[in-house]
Amino acid sequence: MCEGSGLREAIIRGDAAAAVSETRKLLDQSVKPVDIISDGVTPAMAVVGRLFENGECFVPELLMAARATKDIFQILRPLLAETNARPRARVILGTVRGDLHDIGKNLVAAMLEGGGFEVTDLGVDVPPERFIAAQKEKQAHIVGLSALLTSTLPAMKAVIEAFGAAGIRDQVKIMVGGAPVTKRFADTIGADGYGENAIASVDLAGNLAGEWKDKESS
Repeated sequence: MCEGSGLREAIIRGDAAAAVSETRKLLDQSVKPVDIISDGVTPAMAVVGRLFENGECFVPELLMAARATKDIFQILRPLLAETNARPRARVILGTVRGDLHDIGKNLVAAMLEGGGFEVTDLGVDVPPERFIAAQKEKQAHIVGLSALLTSTLPAMKAVIEAFGAAGIRDQVKIMVGGAPVTKRFADTIGADGYGENAIASVDLAGNLAGEWKDKESS
C-alpha cells in the first residue's frame, strides 16, 4: 500500500484515534508534515467530500472525519510552523454575533485545514470588531462568516460594513455560508462568495485564494 494510505483510510472511516496513530507513525518514519497533509489528509477529505455529495455518507460521518482531521492538525500545526511551510492561504472563520451554532463552521474549518489552508477559528457569537482585530493580527487572505439563524443574517452585513469602515475591505476576500444564506443574499451584502455547504466552501476558498494571489502578483 502506498505511503499514507493507512492515514487516509482512518480519516475516511472517521477513526480519530487511528488517524493520530498513523500520523505519529509517519512522523517517526521521517515523513514531512507537509507531505502528510498533501498525501494523506487532503486526498482523504476529498474522498469524504465526494461521498457526501453523492449521498453515500452524511453529516455525522463528515463530522467524524473532520474530528480526525482536527486531531491530526493538533500534532502537525506546530511542526509546520517550525518548517515555515506556507499554507494555500490564511483564513479566519467565525459564527456571527448573536448566533451560537458551530457545527457547520467547525466542519468547514476542518476541511479547509485538510485542504492546506491555515485556519483561525474565532468561535461563535463573534462581533465585527473581533473579526477586524483578527484580520489585522493574522493578515488573513479570506474571512468566512457563518450563521444558522435567519435573525442573525444582518450581522453578516455588519461585519462587511465594519471592514469597509476600518479601511481594510480591499485587503481580504469575504465568504459567507449557513442554512439561511443564499447567493442572492451574499451578493446583496457585498460578500465575495457564498458556500452552499462545507464542500462548496472549500472549493470557494480555493478560488478566492487564487484570485487573491493574482491580485498580489499584478
